[in-house]
Amino acid sequence: MTREEVIAYASERFSAEPEYLWARYPDAFVLRHSGNRKWFAVAMAVKRAALGLSGQGEVWVMDVKCGPLLLGGFRDTPGVIPAYHMNKTHWLGVLLDGTAGADTVKTLLEISYDLTAEKPRRKERNHD
Repeated sequence: MTREEVIAYASERFSAEPEYLWARYPDAFVLRHSGNRKWFAVAMAVKRAALGLSGQGEVWVMDVKCGPLLLGGFRDTPGVIPAYHMNKTHWLGVLLDGTAGADTVKTLLEISYDLTAEKPRRKERNHD
């Protein structure tokens, strides 16, 4: 998927619109929950060399929350790399250059969205 396809999918599936937070990086964006305002994705253009990738120029990468138990299962997936900007224990990166399949990108967005969703409050326990 491309960054434009991710934006369209997030809008349709999660009603999440990109937020452009950094003047220095005007094209970089975050996707967040409307209720708790937590990020579930951050995307930016990064120099290929900074990601340990061959070739010249930049590639779009999106970091998504995954959780330590799921990280290992995705590490060998084409287009999935260690997180660039976020904590590498709980987040991973996805290349938005077509290397990662659309199903992989959508699955990772779903997981990230669920992991960052507002948790239901526990009911007060009855101490009778």
